[in-house]
Amino acid sequence: MPATAQRHPTWFQSYAERSEQANLTPLATYLLRLIHIKQTNLCVSADVNTTTELLQVAEDVGDHICVLKTHADIIDDFSDKTIRGLNEVARRKNFLVFEDRKFGDIGSTLQQQYTRGPLAIVRWAPIVNAMLFPGPAIITALAEAAAKAIAAHNTSVQTDISASPAVSLVDSGRDDESVDADYDGGDDDRDRDGDVEEEPNEERKSRKQSVVSVSTTISTKTEAMSPQPRLKPALSRGSTEEEDEEEEEDLETQLAELGPPPYFRSLLLLAQMSSADNLFTDEYTQQCAHHARRNKNFVMGFIAQKSLNAEKDDNFITLTPGVQLTAGGDALGQQYNTPQKVIGEGGSDIIIVGRGILKADDRRRAALEYRRQGWAAYEERLRSGRKKR
Repeated sequence: MPATAQRHPTWFQSYAERSEQANLTPLATYLLRLIHIKQTNLCVSADVNTTTELLQVAEDVGDHICVLKTHADIIDDFSDKTIRGLNEVARRKNFLVFEDRKFGDIGSTLQQQYTRGPLAIVRWAPIVNAMLFPGPAIITALAEAAAKAIAAHNTSVQTDISASPAVSLVDSGRDDESVDADYDGGDDDRDRDGDVEEEPNEERKSRKQSVVSVSTTISTKTEAMSPQPRLKPALSRGSTEEEDEEEEEDLETQLAELGPPPYFRSLLLLAQMSSADNLFTDEYTQQCAHHARRNKNFVMGFIAQKSLNAEKDDNFITLTPGVQLTAGGDALGQQYNTPQKVIGEGGSDIIIVGRGILKADDRRRAALEYRRQGWAAYEERLRSGRKKR
C-alpha cells in the first residue's frame, strides 16, 4: 500500500468533490453524484440465467447499489422484454447498468458486437468494458459506435399520413370544366368502344374527391446533462424512526433534483483481474492508464484491483471485482478481498460483489451489509488521509 504522501489527491476527495471536476465524461459525473446522494459504492454482479432472475435481483438489491453489472450473453431468454424490464427497474431504483462484455476484437467486429445482434448492447447499457490487447483502436471504434447511437437516439423522424374527402364541388363553387380537369378518366367510365360515358351533372356535382396528405418531420434534440444542484453532505444514518423518515425524504428530494442519467455511453478498460495467475502484466496495466488519459471523453475508468490515478489530472473511477466480507478464494482461481482492503487500502471507488449477495438467503440484507462496509471503508479513508495531510 502506498504511503499517504504518495497517494493521489483523489484518495482524499469525496465523491461529490470529484464530481465537480471538469475532466469527466457526463456519465462519470452523474455516477459520482449518484454515489454521493445514495451513499453507496456497491455494484452487484447479476450472474443469473433468465430474465425473471435478473429482474428479481435488480428489485432485491436496487435500493442499495449504484451500478448493476450484467452478463447478457448468459441470459437464456434475453429479449426486448429483458431490456424494458431492466431499464424500468434502473429508473425506479436509481442505478446504472454495466454490461460486462469485455470487448476484445478488431474494430469493425466489435462495433457490430456492440450495436447489432440479439443483444444490441449500445441500446441499453450506459457502461461497457473492453480489453486493450487488440490495441488502442478498440477505444476509438467503440467511441465511434456510441456516438452514432447517440446521434440516432437524438434524431427522430415522424411521418403523418391523413386522408379526408374534399369539399363537394357544389360547395366549392367550381364549374364543370374544373371537374373534368381533376377527373382521371378511369376505365370504369368508358364504354366498350372506348368512348367516355357522359355523367349527369347532378352526380358530378355531388361527388367528393379524396385528399391524401403526407408530411414528414425530422427533428433533433440534445440530451443535456442532468440538473446539477448543489450537493449536500453525505447523509448520515438516522438513529431514530423520525430521523430515518427525514433522511428518506431528503434522499428522494436529492434524487429528484439529480434527475435521470444523461443519454451517454462510457467505457471501462479492463486493466487488472482478480483471478489467480492471470497474465495482466504491469506494462499492460500502465498502457491502459496511458490510453485512458488520451481518451477521457469516452473512458471513465477501469476494472482494476486498486486505483490507477497517478498523474495530476487523473480522476478515473475504479471498480474492483472479487469482493467478499472475508478474504479467500474459490476452486476456480477467484481471489476475494474485503471492502476495507479494496476501498480503504487500494483506493478503489466501487466494490463489485457477486456470490456474496446472490447466494445469500436474504439478498436485501446482504446488499445492505456490503453497502455499509464499503461506505465505512470510504469514510475511514477520507478521515485518515485528511488527518495525515
